[in-house]
Amino acid sequence: MFASQYVNKMLNKLGIHYIFDEIHSVFSKYYHYFIKNFNKYNFNSYYIYSITKTQFKPMPLVTPLSAEHDETTKELALFFNETLGFCPNSVLTMQRRPDISRAFINLNKAVMANQGRVTSALKRMIAWVSSNATGCRYCQAHAIRAAERYGAEQEQLDNIWEYRTHDAFSDAERAALDFSLAASQVPNAVDAKIKEELYKYWDEGEIVEMLGVISLFGYLNRWNDSMGTTLEEDAIDSGNQYLGKHGFEVGKHV
Repeated sequence: MFASQYVNKMLNKLGIHYIFDEIHSVFSKYYHYFIKNFNKYNFNSYYIYSITKTQFKPMPLVTPLSAEHDETTKELALFFNETLGFCPNSVLTMQRRPDISRAFINLNKAVMANQGRVTSALKRMIAWVSSNATGCRYCQAHAIRAAERYGAEQEQLDNIWEYRTHDAFSDAERAALDFSLAASQVPNAVDAKIKEELYKYWDEGEIVEMLGVISLFGYLNRWNDSMGTTLEEDAIDSGNQYLGKHGFEVGKHV
């Protein structure tokens, strides 16, 4: 028997003849759960409505720990009060193995330190392009929020999707962002043309800084998309404000 037929039979048995499409859709998706547990639980229409709203809400792969869990991580994480205004849930999850959370924060601080002309704002825009290429909504929202906090121009924030053509971006910035896009693709798309454009505007130390950002977010993109890390409210607000017109969604990071 097809899932939809079984669902309809179960709904009729429960005396539910009219049900919202959303509930029916979720009920159908998880019909194996109901088949297994139909006799175990005293299902009713309210219960079905409740579990379709809460039982199957996406949850992170691993639950974040309290910010008080590891004192050293807590002290190092003060860095994020400047960059984001809060300690990210990704770090709170990493601290289940404190050596990882500590090493990550120290690497983050080293990568984001400015030793050349690559500004803090540009580094965060590089991070956004990389995260957009890989599809991590969590990192997209964090990167655009940090770019704002580090003084990226309003026109750049509003038009980050059009960096290749919009007047708010310089040729040097376009070369850096194209590098980020190419380096974040699989297979890798960094080629002689990307190198040529980079060397027109940036020295080798600055290119190392850029690739440090791209590589850091390669780690973060995989971490947060695999973990389904819950996106913080402030980051959601930034994502909606600057990325919403292009279809930004929280997705699995609710």
